[in-house]
Amino acid sequence: MADKSKRIYVADDDDNIRQVVKTFLSSDGYELEDFPTGDLLFERFMQVPCDLVILDVMMPGSDGFTICTKLREVSTVPIIMLTARDSENDYAMGLGLGSDDYITKPFSAMALLMRVRAIFRRIDFESQKHASDNPSSVKVGKLMIDESRHQIFREGKPIALAPTEYDVLRYMMQRVGQAVSREELLNSVWGFETAVETRATDDTVRRLRQKLDGSGVKIAAVWGFGFRLEDNE
Repeated sequence: MADKSKRIYVADDDDNIRQVVKTFLSSDGYELEDFPTGDLLFERFMQVPCDLVILDVMMPGSDGFTICTKLREVSTVPIIMLTARDSENDYAMGLGLGSDDYITKPFSAMALLMRVRAIFRRIDFESQKHASDNPSSVKVGKLMIDESRHQIFREGKPIALAPTEYDVLRYMMQRVGQAVSREELLNSVWGFETAVETRATDDTVRRLRQKLDGSGVKIAAVWGFGFRLEDNE
């Protein structure tokens, strides 16, 4: 059973889908609130934040991509995108905007539950594992990992990172100077690998590069392979 303290918001304009998702995830112990539009979900989130957001892409008002962008401006909450679209561009766009996972309709409620569990399991596992570690064990350039708080700091100030961004940067900081393949990142951070999903690594790295500006740390491309974290200090 899930941790009953976990609160999930789901937005979808299909009443049946919202009811199925709410019923199924609630039966696993999560606290669910559902909304017919992303705008209502965002309004609620700004009042009372939650632990995970599930967003349909095509909704009245602001679409899921727009709400994802707005959420990323104020929070690192995990986001799962739902969509009837099944195109590579939409998939890449969702991950590129900062969502943590993406599932296409039609989908089974059990498949969605597995994705939700996987995200929370990864976050909880990393938090528990890091709590016993030395919070100052990894420093690169002006960056330092605080394992106990599940955060990365630049000159004492926390960097706002989504869960997958934190995991990718932490993984690379522990291997500074080493070439890390896209497939290695997918297996270690996301736990999957397909030709389409390798786009997730590129989009995540692109966002990290923007956030690391001025840190003395650079994520360099290794042509035809992956990436390497370089300490330019």
